[in-house]
Amino acid sequence: MAANTQTQTAITIARHGQPDLNRFVKLNWREYEDWWVQYDLAGLKPGQIPPESLKAEAAAAKTLFASTLRRAIETARAAAPDRDLVIDARFVEAPLPPPPMPGKFDARTWGVFARCSWWLGFHRGRESRQDAQLRAEGVAEFLIEAAQSGPVILFAHGWFNRMIRPHLKARGWRCVRDGGDWYWSWRRYELKNPR
Repeated sequence: MAANTQTQTAITIARHGQPDLNRFVKLNWREYEDWWVQYDLAGLKPGQIPPESLKAEAAAAKTLFASTLRRAIETARAAAPDRDLVIDARFVEAPLPPPPMPGKFDARTWGVFARCSWWLGFHRGRESRQDAQLRAEGVAEFLIEAAQSGPVILFAHGWFNRMIRPHLKARGWRCVRDGGDWYWSWRRYELKNPR
């Protein structure tokens, strides 16, 4: 029986570590907009250590990609301090414009309100859900192409990572390791029997 000479490639998609910003502060919708700007500028909360499993996954990758946002870059550098990164704005988080509604809520709750209203079409001039879905489809294609020369890992963001998943699955990539959606989590996708 001949040995299987087909190579197995992989795409790993990781979420950043915990940002150094309080998600429990009470805000109105305008204050939440300012908070989100600060969130995008924030790095990681000090003292975090990447899981060994993520460090091993990064070490095995041929190419490492990261969003242009500081929390993603710092996550990649923590997981693979001596590796080069390909940093690209295509990987940034989908926007979270809050609906202009009364009341003060913590930033976490505003995030839920903003994501739900954005999902329903309320984008207030920022990237729409449809545009973000097209971007996610393009990123999936980009990662698939990059993985043809070896395993790749992307350090990006919770919601946008979720948006990439169905496009990988639709192209025959199977999730073989599901680490969830919390900080430092990651999923690994493999294409079995590539042609």
